[in-house]
Amino acid sequence: MAVCGGTGFIGSALVSYWLQEGHEVIIVTRQIPTADRKSSASAPRYITWEELESSPEVMEGLDALVNLAGSSLNQRWTEKGKQRILSSRLNSVRAIAVLINKLQKKPAVIVQGSAVGIYGTSRSEEFDENSPTSKQDFLSDVALKWEHEAASMVHSAVRIVTLRTGVVIGNEGGAYPLMRLPFLLGFGGRVGSGQQWMSWIHLHDIVRLIDYAVMNPAITGPLNAVSPTPVMNDEFGRTIAKILGRPYWLPLPALLLKIALGEQATLLLDGQRVLPRRALEQGFTFQFPTLIEAVTDLKRHK
Repeated sequence: MAVCGGTGFIGSALVSYWLQEGHEVIIVTRQIPTADRKSSASAPRYITWEELESSPEVMEGLDALVNLAGSSLNQRWTEKGKQRILSSRLNSVRAIAVLINKLQKKPAVIVQGSAVGIYGTSRSEEFDENSPTSKQDFLSDVALKWEHEAASMVHSAVRIVTLRTGVVIGNEGGAYPLMRLPFLLGFGGRVGSGQQWMSWIHLHDIVRLIDYAVMNPAITGPLNAVSPTPVMNDEFGRTIAKILGRPYWLPLPALLLKIALGEQATLLLDGQRVLPRRALEQGFTFQFPTLIEAVTDLKRHK
């Protein structure tokens, strides 16, 4: 198995899961951690993108390649920042396309990262993998270009799964620690109107879903990585407050967010109601299908 972006929030959890399952894992990263230059039998092997370009043969015979590489959305959306977010995603896909063409024995499946933002935002519509995509804003534009670039690396011998990810909640990274913080400090409340949908998934479930997609040849094309029970922001906040035993009272005005964050405020103020139709049709079972189960688990393991 190979994971591009295997040192990130989702990638590192996936690597740990596969190592525990007894798989050999290669992590493709920009810079190899100094302490991990020498890997043991129970540790992943690291390779840089530059090393991969000069020595593609290390990837011969992979069972699967997962590409989660991309610059974080949690940065200032200046023109340079937005270009960094987009180019990091496109460049990783292009590098993988070059790699695939060089390999004699290509991986059986590629799981390519994407995002539910590709559907655009809506408070009334419901989306699944059969829904049309929409270019509405920066996030949907990035997702569309990301998937279009990924389509160029399709090879007849390789199955492609496009992982459209929602808000991944976990204790060690992603958005959840920041979303939880106001409640821990005692002044949590709704964000904006609170009526925007949040399509979320527990970190452990997205890792299991990636593994499930790799192991099941029937799964191909877009795959929504979200729980079957999306919630509105108001319910999300009330659930966190309830599980943490904290008050729910101080709203965060949309205008304040727009002044502070500018275009980036869309991450908190806009959303979409996305369902994992394909995962459910293919028999995947969520360990944390409801938000109260997910937040309770995160509190237990904090």
